[in-house]
Amino acid sequence: MFIKHQTIERNAILLLVLALVAISIGGLVEIIPLFTIETTVEHVQGVRPYSPLEQAGRDIYVREGCYVCHSQMIRALKDEVERYGHYSLAAESMYDHPFQWGSKRIGPDLARVGGKYSSDWHYAHLKNPQALVPESLMPHYAFMADTALSYDNIGDKLHTLRIVGVPYTDEQIASAKSDLETQANPQADSKALLAHYPKANTVPGNGKQVTELDALVAYLQVLGTEVNFADTSEESLRQ
Repeated sequence: MFIKHQTIERNAILLLVLALVAISIGGLVEIIPLFTIETTVEHVQGVRPYSPLEQAGRDIYVREGCYVCHSQMIRALKDEVERYGHYSLAAESMYDHPFQWGSKRIGPDLARVGGKYSSDWHYAHLKNPQALVPESLMPHYAFMADTALSYDNIGDKLHTLRIVGVPYTDEQIASAKSDLETQANPQADSKALLAHYPKANTVPGNGKQVTELDALVAYLQVLGTEVNFADTSEESLRQ
């Protein structure tokens, strides 16, 4: 056997061919089973696409590099589950492009931050983090409160996301602009919004101008709120 190995190792072409064969076999063993199942990510009850305002807030979150300091992945480790809540499910990020998983945390993980604090707390924290958390290293984002959100093309954004697999309907795309404005106005009738996006939280905007801060808070408030983890059995989470 040792002599055979020496023969292979001394013949570069033979070694290359055999290496390619071994890699091909390993790849096929991993890839072929994926074609026998409908999807690699099981759908979980409650998971929905982001509302237009939440999606706009997510774009701002990515633009400002918030993911560099805050992960959105709770690992199945005792200390993480005790601090942040139920471990993250793949289905919770199935509509993220790109997803925000990771393990580097200068700030806390945000996978379950939705509903943990009030929207007013988020507005104050984003404007001046140190006023609420003195030891925070987070920069100020007060400028977002005075920056009008650009959302004229929000319908086109949802249409593009549908192309890559996010199941927005024609009705959701057509009403994207009005749904966005409704979610940013606490005085507006949210019946149509909730029909399109269950559990969408209205943020306390001024009702006159939708700001980037409104969008970012809407995004933060939806994180981790879609799945009911009161019953964490696998069968109850699946549809």
